[in-house]
Amino acid sequence: MNCPRRRPMASAEPGVFFANFGPPPPERPPPEGFHEVELNKTRWVIPKAYDRLRTLGEGAYGVVCTAEDLRTGERVAVKKFFRPFQSTIHAKRTYRELKLLRTLKHSNVLEMIDVFTPDTEVASLNNVYFVSVLIGADLQNILKIQRLTNDQIQALIYQVLRGLKYIHSAGIVHRDLKPSNIAVNEIGEVKILDFGLARTADHEMTGYVATRWYRAPEIMLNWMHYTQTVDVWSVGCILAELVSGKPMFPGDDHIDQLTRIMGVVGTPSCDFLSKIQSEEARNYIKNLPWMPRVDFFTLLPDASADAVDLLGHMLALDPDDRISVTEALEHAYVRDCRDPEGEPVADHQVGIDAEEEAATSLDDWRELIWKEIQTFRMCSRRLSYLSGVSGDDKCSVELEEQSSFSVNEESDVDDVEEEGNF
Repeated sequence: MNCPRRRPMASAEPGVFFANFGPPPPERPPPEGFHEVELNKTRWVIPKAYDRLRTLGEGAYGVVCTAEDLRTGERVAVKKFFRPFQSTIHAKRTYRELKLLRTLKHSNVLEMIDVFTPDTEVASLNNVYFVSVLIGADLQNILKIQRLTNDQIQALIYQVLRGLKYIHSAGIVHRDLKPSNIAVNEIGEVKILDFGLARTADHEMTGYVATRWYRAPEIMLNWMHYTQTVDVWSVGCILAELVSGKPMFPGDDHIDQLTRIMGVVGTPSCDFLSKIQSEEARNYIKNLPWMPRVDFFTLLPDASADAVDLLGHMLALDPDDRISVTEALEHAYVRDCRDPEGEPVADHQVGIDAEEEAATSLDDWRELIWKEIQTFRMCSRRLSYLSGVSGDDKCSVELEEQSSFSVNEESDVDDVEEEGNF
């Protein structure tokens, strides 16, 4: 059989094809005041004030190292965003995290103490770093090496709820709570991490967001518009894991995840099924065999009666029946840890400003992220001249976020790729 002759590859310019496979262009030398460090084949260009870097961890969106702040002698954590302008999704996530970390000020929320770029102008902005206090291990790592006592679990869950009360009062839904996003220092203080997937509460919220095992079912399967109670479901999953030492719903995929959830909370009522917007999801659930609700005492024999009762309210399948963070803080389970007078709320809500709403291109997001960096650094310089002013008052946010929110009807499904929805 005679095969057809292949046509030669066309090229706009001779040699362009081969030039694309040549060595990358040389890196620009660090600007004044910066120095270059290589860690695990990753180039870091950071201010000279940060030295003695050591790799701490790596995720899908960034690499974190520890460094010594030569001005204070303290160890800090430095995060380098991984290709923040690879796509508009990456850029949006970077912007959200910087904006929220700059705005939120609470002892149970990670504090950003510096943000910088070695790039000298907005058009060339490709590298973004932020610095935070160095926290100890996260709950995921702690659970690998030890089981916690009931008193320790109560104290940790109380602090997570305390931090969430503040976050929710600012009009924010975290959407990605999981053990690896809950850090604990050597004296047991909790910090909530990673606001890259956080969203304003009035923003139309559908689709994929958090790590599957800790997702509320209404967002995992894109069932309906969801609310701040998706974070409560995640806290319930974390509480169950702290008590038992293993994940509550370790699904292999979204179908297996749903099956595991139904196997614990039981088949939903007809009233709840009527709230599910997806006809395909409704039909799928109707065709499942009927499953009774399982007594949490059976699943968690080591749990206290108060823990089981709180879990029952947190892991309610119907979001309308699920307990709120404020209600959870009033529950008997955290009564011994609670200080009602020590639960501050935000003094304003963080909205979506017009520039963020209008951002569509990478250049738009570069402008917004550049503005975030400059705003934070200007505020930091101003703070160095202020004295006798409380920390929360020093840096009142100068954004237009206190005005009414804009509502975007666009689905959040573009935030992260999903393996499948109903």
